[in-house]
Amino acid sequence: MEEEFGFAIGVIFRAYAKAVEATVADLPGGPRGYFILAAAVRGQAGSQRAIADRLGIDRTVMTYLLDDLEEAGLVERKPDPADRRSRHIVATERGAELWDELHSQVDRIDRQLLSVLPEKSQTAFRDMLTVMARDVDAIERTLLGDRAGEPSGPDKPVRASRRRARPNV
Repeated sequence: MEEEFGFAIGVIFRAYAKAVEATVADLPGGPRGYFILAAAVRGQAGSQRAIADRLGIDRTVMTYLLDDLEEAGLVERKPDPADRRSRHIVATERGAELWDELHSQVDRIDRQLLSVLPEKSQTAFRDMLTVMARDVDAIERTLLGDRAGEPSGPDKPVRASRRRARPNV
């Protein structure tokens, strides 16, 4: 079964997800909080809706995640000067410092998982995964249109209550 793409990528993903989840467990939102914080630190979060769509997180769940990250002093919602109805997600200084710490730990996980490959192959593998991820993301957005980022199943809230959602990756 190791030769099967789905099996192989599943094994790699599970190992990665377990290690990263343990590393960022204390961060509000766990792995999702980490990726939101990463986007905010890099200036790639954009609006609340845009980051929810980009990460495939239900918009109501995203609100709870951002509430928790904001309450922890890691991100801020700032009005968009061009559209005051829209809020941009930006990292605070504390959020950027925490992300730097967590990112170095996640980077160690990446290096450890890739260590079975020669260095040139590690770079090529990362580059190929990035190309594939961008292509798959574009295909999903084209096929699903506005429904992209609106998952069904456990991420879809049953009702819009004010409870804190902490979904798993």
